[in-house]
Amino acid sequence: MLQQRPRTDGDASMRRSDEDHYVFDNAGTQTPSRFSALASIFDPGSIRCLTQLGLGQGWSCLEAGGGGGSIASWLCDRVGPNGRVVATDIDTRFLETLNKSNLEVRRHDIVSNPLPEAAFDLVHTRLVLMHLPGREKALGKLVAALRPGGWLMAEEFDSLSVRPDPDVNPAEVSLKTFAVMQRVMIDRGVDLRYGRALVGRLRAHGLAHVASEGRTFMWHGGSPATEMYRANIEQLRGPMIESGLITQKEIDRDLARMDDENFLVPSPITWAAWGRKPVSDLPAALPLASGR
Repeated sequence: MLQQRPRTDGDASMRRSDEDHYVFDNAGTQTPSRFSALASIFDPGSIRCLTQLGLGQGWSCLEAGGGGGSIASWLCDRVGPNGRVVATDIDTRFLETLNKSNLEVRRHDIVSNPLPEAAFDLVHTRLVLMHLPGREKALGKLVAALRPGGWLMAEEFDSLSVRPDPDVNPAEVSLKTFAVMQRVMIDRGVDLRYGRALVGRLRAHGLAHVASEGRTFMWHGGSPATEMYRANIEQLRGPMIESGLITQKEIDRDLARMDDENFLVPSPITWAAWGRKPVSDLPAALPLASGR
């Protein structure tokens, strides 16, 4: 059985990352609602793509920025008792609730703390890199953590390429609160278009067989998606007010509009991109990624 108690790698640097780099703090009271919505909306697409990579029994997997743990839990079931899953986050309080014998939880900052190299058959991360000013350094560590023949799959938003357009669909609504929230996120170092860059970044890091898909939805009022938006808005309400760009009354008005079942807004494009570490990188003493 792998260690269940979270391992800690470099507390001081993780505290800096939590304060300075990540917009949505896992300690926030809105976090359970956000994680529940994220799993409901995005897990089906993530699971389908991961399955298509051939993920199976005995694989060694890294879930970087495991958040609420829904994908980490699924990975544990998929790889079975002979496989293992390492799930990391800067705040592991939700991961610690998972009861899986083949799971190891690590409190870890992907930018500041090291990862073992050539250790995993699969590395997966979702909606993490776009939040990190040090995203390129983090991506390099994720690639280095792959065994030769192993797969990396990253999923990130492009929140800027599709906007609400009432001229196309009069029911689509452009909310001032969304625009101000995006402004606050950009000011904190979030790259709201990073998903669109993923294919190029995986190629630049030397991965082979790079491919991708984009997913988009029309989200309506009272859905898990608007609950996710509500949680994000509430967590950033203070910084948005402090920016001087919006008032409490305007935020409350927009939140009320999101309760209307006729409310419609196009989602960000969720880009999933994957690539394989070339087998030619294989040192003589290392086996190929297991299961292939």
